[in-house]
Amino acid sequence: MTADSSQLPLERHPFPPFIPSDAKVLIMGTFPPKPIRWSMEFYYPNKTNDFWRVMGIIFYDDVNHFRLPDGTFDEPLIRKFLEEKGIALHDTGAAVRRLKDNASDKFLEIVEPVDLNALLEKMPDCRYIATTGEKAAGVIAMITSSSVPKIGEWVEVTWQPDGRLLEMTRMPSTSRAYPLAVEKKADAYRELFRRAGLLD
Repeated sequence: MTADSSQLPLERHPFPPFIPSDAKVLIMGTFPPKPIRWSMEFYYPNKTNDFWRVMGIIFYDDVNHFRLPDGTFDEPLIRKFLEEKGIALHDTGAAVRRLKDNASDKFLEIVEPVDLNALLEKMPDCRYIATTGEKAAGVIAMITSSSVPKIGEWVEVTWQPDGRLLEMTRMPSTSRAYPLAVEKKADAYRELFRRAGLLD
C-alpha cells in the first residue's frame, strides 16, 4: 500500500449485515462501491455488477428476475428471496481506504476486517462461507488461519469459538471487470448452493 494512505479518508461499511433467521450460507464480498454507483441501499448495488443476475439465473432461470424496468434492482424482492433461501450477506472489510477513486479490490486497503465471530454467533446453522473475490478470500483465510482456496475449491476449518466445521470457498467475482460470462459465473455459484442443500 502507499506510504501516505493514512491521509486518505476512512470509510466504514454502510450496510448492516443481512442475516436471515435460519441462514445456512454466508456470502462475503470486500466492500461496496462508492454511493454514486448504488442503485439501491443494499449489497451488490451497482447496476453493472452480475451478482443479482447470477442469482436470477440459478434460482429462477431468468437473468433479469431481480431487475426493475429502469434497470435498477428490486430490493424488496431480493430481501424476500434471501430470507426464504437462508442466504446471509456481508463484506470482509469493516473499514477501508480507497487508494484510487474506484471500487477495485486491487486499490482497496482493509484497515479493519470484519468481526467474523460476531456474525457467526448470529448464524448457528451456517456452515458455508463463500467469498466473491481474491481479496475477500484472503481476509477470511487470515481470520480463520486457513489457506486461500482457488476459485471453486473448498477449504475446511474448525471454527474454534464454537467448534463447528466451516466449509469455505472462493467464488468468481461478479464484477464486470472479471472476464467470465455471467452463465459461467452462475455455474460456480450453483455448485455452492447445491453443496449447502439450497438446490436439488
